[in-house]
Amino acid sequence: MVGLQTRSLPGAFEEVVDVVDAVVLTDKRALHLRSTKTFTDVYNKVRKNGEEWLVTMQDTDAHIPDVYEEVVGINKIITLNNRHYCIICDPVDNNFQPQLGKRKMIKGDISFFLQPGESLLSGIQDVYVLKEDEGLILLADDQFRDGDVVRQPGERWMVRGTLEYIPPVEVEVVCQRVAIPLDENEGIYVRDKKTGRVRAVCGQTYMLNQDEELWEKILPKAVEELLSSGKDPSADRSDRRKDGGGGSESVKPRDKTKVVAYRVPHNAAVQIYDYKDKKARVVFGPELVMLGPDDQFTQLSLSGGKPKRQNIIKSLCMLLGPDFMTDIVTVETADHARLSLQLSYNWHFEIKDKNEAEGSKIFSVPDFVGDACKAIASRVRGSVASVQFDEFHKNSARIIRSSVFGLDDKQKVRNMFIFPQNNLVMTSIDIQSVEPVDQRTRDSLMKSVQMAIEITTNSQEAAARHEAERLEQQAKGKLERQKILDEAEAEKEKRNLLELQALSAAVESTGQAKAEAQSRAEAARIEGEAAVEQARLKAEANTIESANELERLTNARFAETKYTEDQNQLEVTRTKELAAIEVSKFQDMVQAIGPDTIRAMAIAGPEMQVKMLQGLGLHSTLITDGKTPINLFQTAAGLLGGVASGLPQPE
Repeated sequence: MVGLQTRSLPGAFEEVVDVVDAVVLTDKRALHLRSTKTFTDVYNKVRKNGEEWLVTMQDTDAHIPDVYEEVVGINKIITLNNRHYCIICDPVDNNFQPQLGKRKMIKGDISFFLQPGESLLSGIQDVYVLKEDEGLILLADDQFRDGDVVRQPGERWMVRGTLEYIPPVEVEVVCQRVAIPLDENEGIYVRDKKTGRVRAVCGQTYMLNQDEELWEKILPKAVEELLSSGKDPSADRSDRRKDGGGGSESVKPRDKTKVVAYRVPHNAAVQIYDYKDKKARVVFGPELVMLGPDDQFTQLSLSGGKPKRQNIIKSLCMLLGPDFMTDIVTVETADHARLSLQLSYNWHFEIKDKNEAEGSKIFSVPDFVGDACKAIASRVRGSVASVQFDEFHKNSARIIRSSVFGLDDKQKVRNMFIFPQNNLVMTSIDIQSVEPVDQRTRDSLMKSVQMAIEITTNSQEAAARHEAERLEQQAKGKLERQKILDEAEAEKEKRNLLELQALSAAVESTGQAKAEAQSRAEAARIEGEAAVEQARLKAEANTIESANELERLTNARFAETKYTEDQNQLEVTRTKELAAIEVSKFQDMVQAIGPDTIRAMAIAGPEMQVKMLQGLGLHSTLITDGKTPINLFQTAAGLLGGVASGLPQPE
């Protein structure tokens, strides 16, 4: 190879193989070369055969590949910021020797070129920024020390936010977990991968740990269809469409990891069987049912249609009624007339206490509709087979009701029919239609009905005509009677007129005298009444004067008494106040003189007399005025007693 800035002509035995341009290197580009033979390159480095290396801008600005150098490619620089990291597989050491099977982590901020043989594991990765509701499931590929914990190969653990996490090269990030917020009516199925135990978590925000996973609950296809149909068991109980009446809109599939929830409507019940505990429980509505991992719905498959056919109605809950069901029953009378009866039954379940015993009893009969219709149809057919067609046509309601409900002791139809197996109660039967099955019987019945209608119409016309004639005769009789009554009333009024005319003539003749007499009597009456009124007024005046005088005297006596009481009260108050003043004055004098001074004044006279007698040499004395008698009978005894007490006693 001829280098740069050299002019050369090929010799006779030389051939120009290729013209190689220099590769310009920058701080973002590096040249990847491979040696095809052992040689020493332009940088005085020995390159082995098959060795690969990089030429960067630190080596030269431009590089011309040598004869024994093969250009593998142009490597671009890798730049990491502070939010990135990468893992290099098979990194080279300081001597550019590859360390096969090892890994090396590089964190930002940094820029570098991948050496030959190196590769990035999963490219440039972002630093895991975990919020408080996030976590990472980690798997140790090799033994290493994680803080104070030594992680063994194959060990799983979990780190939770909030934090920034960069997994070491010995750690593999299995997955990132996010906390699942759950309402009190929501839940998820969680399976422990170590023990295999499945449980339901409800009503809390839950994050799966390293040993847990979401578990899918598999339900039967029919149950899935009933849950996704969106039908109201009560309002849509007559809707048999499989799409739930919602048209062609696609139904969103159920998330099988979420807890199956079912709203039991009012006046309904749902049976749930726990296959783990092998127990069944019944839930009465309104209630929200949430299935456990081992719970399954008891699917109801009821008869439907007219006449009743099996497995028409699919449902998860059983309505408790009251409700009705309609059936078509074909019967045959004693004279072999086959009839089709459309009967409607009102029913309900008789439940006293909503407990497990009562609940399991109503689910004891899987198809209570078909069972009840068959039992009632059997009774009806047996009863109708014993009567003639004419009798049944006249008394069909009584015959059917008595056959179903039965008769009591008084031969009256009972009010209800009870199925003791599941407490189903039939309360009434409505006969909606009775149609013959045979065409000839139908034609004969139509003719008889038409004849009955004609007979009824003719009888009604005759009765109406007879009633009209009767009413006409009654009207004529009333008219004649009224004429007679009117003539009698006219004669009576004429007689009264004549009497009044005679009375008027008599009054005219006696009117003046009677008027004068009446005027004098009236004047006398007025004078008497005036005198009586005058006397009454005088009496009232005297009464008023007496009452006023009495009131005046009473007021005067009361005032005088009040004045005396006030004077006495003032005198008593004055006396009390003077006594209080005297007492206060005496207390003040006693306090001013002092108790010792008063005592000294009290005993001063007797003490002076005692001292005077002591001065005279007298032991006792008696002073009297000569008027008061003194008893001296005991004086000598006292003296002698005193002398005797002073003498010596004999031994």
